[in-house]
Amino acid sequence: MIRPVVVIVDMLNDFVTGELGAKRAKKIIGPLQRLVGFAHEKGVPVVFSNDAHYPQDIEITRKWGQHAMKGSYGAEVILELGPDLTKDYIVEKRTYSGFYETGLDSLLRDLYNGEGAKTLVLCGLHTHMCVQHTAADAFFRGYYLIVASDGTEAFTAQYHKRGLEDLKNVYGAKVLTVEEIIKDWTKP
Repeated sequence: MIRPVVVIVDMLNDFVTGELGAKRAKKIIGPLQRLVGFAHEKGVPVVFSNDAHYPQDIEITRKWGQHAMKGSYGAEVILELGPDLTKDYIVEKRTYSGFYETGLDSLLRDLYNGEGAKTLVLCGLHTHMCVQHTAADAFFRGYYLIVASDGTEAFTAQYHKRGLEDLKNVYGAKVLTVEEIIKDWTKP
């Protein structure tokens, strides 16, 4: 895996237990804790790509209602994955994609002493929406993509499965479990 970065999308209070809470989201917390812990141990950067909406984000709030409002409890990363602010990065977003009008691409290109990230390990919520839109923008910027199958989730099993299939077939993402990703990192 070439210069990897873990990108965790929208593991926020509003999406796990709040207004738009997905009951299926809770089952990915354990695998994500394992992935983040291993990334920290290996010195792999971790980026949290989080919704942080303003009331005027009408294209999103009209569809989903006000959620993950900037500065609110609902827009905070869940306690179980609380970012380590001494080493993790938080990039706020206002649309489905972690790249659209954010500093994510600049951050990724500055990592690894300016050599830049090359492989993105995507996980979080929702497989078929924010993870997929982030993957699309990453693909068009030339990043290699790995998606944690047990570290992503959606409102339904069907949405999750469809999202994984699209990520693999449309964007060439390798779909692996967290344990497979960790094994890949430990290969000589």
